[in-house]
Amino acid sequence: MKKYAYFPGCSLEKMAHSYHMSALETTRALGIELKELEDWNCCGATAYFHVDELLAFTLCARNLAMAEKEKLDLVAPCSGCYKNMYFTREHLKHDAGLAEHINEALSEDNLHYAGTSSVRHLIEVFVQDVGFDAIKAKVIKPLKGLRVAPYYGCQILRPRKAKEDVEQPRFFEDLISAIGAEPVDYLLRLSCCSGALIITNRRAALSMVRNLLECAVRSKAAIIATACPLCQVNLECYQKQVNREFGTDLNVPVVYFTQLVGLALGIPPKRLGIGSELVAVMPAIADAIESEPALTK
Repeated sequence: MKKYAYFPGCSLEKMAHSYHMSALETTRALGIELKELEDWNCCGATAYFHVDELLAFTLCARNLAMAEKEKLDLVAPCSGCYKNMYFTREHLKHDAGLAEHINEALSEDNLHYAGTSSVRHLIEVFVQDVGFDAIKAKVIKPLKGLRVAPYYGCQILRPRKAKEDVEQPRFFEDLISAIGAEPVDYLLRLSCCSGALIITNRRAALSMVRNLLECAVRSKAAIIATACPLCQVNLECYQKQVNREFGTDLNVPVVYFTQLVGLALGIPPKRLGIGSELVAVMPAIADAIESEPALTK
């Protein structure tokens, strides 16, 4: 069983608890152990890097140093957390002065950062470490006929890595195909969900959410799958506000990729956090799982 240091991040503690539940359930079913970092701290989110960059790097480096102490690679389900810690690792790798300064601060916590652990997004673990063939082999309830819009968002590909296609990625689509569902192609799959713009320019943010949802609907997607808690919140929680603002009638379920994988692996919806969402998921997936009555309990 492959083991990773698991960094759930602040979002998965509360608003994205279903992501946390489904991450643990699906990784366990795929033979992966996620060991939660003890005493982990916030990655600084988006805002802190604009307030105090040095302290923001130090926050991320502390988590990385704790993973190194466990001799494990660090896995983050949140795209924002992943981006922050990936970039921190890259900066420290190329800036010895910054690394020395941060290690002086970490020494107060009996920690030292050396750069020996990698930073991985959870979906990378599914795609690269487990692999499509292994996932497909464990599928007992393929989600046949379910049209899924894979939503990458704008952060998961931002840490550009060697030989990675950041313009036309296909790994999310291939993962959806591996569980028997049908990925749909739509123009805005890499666009920003509006992020924290809802705080400073509500109408502009709602417009971006509307555009994304309508784009997926025009592609005849029954459901949107994401790998980021902020994207999930923006696309699901603001649908009523979008409808009021623009006179639309959008009602699109937005789920985490781990929830769909879990269904295909035969894990009951309740254990995946399905049922706690604002836009009901079960009506969209009912046809895909109806041949397995036990799954709906």
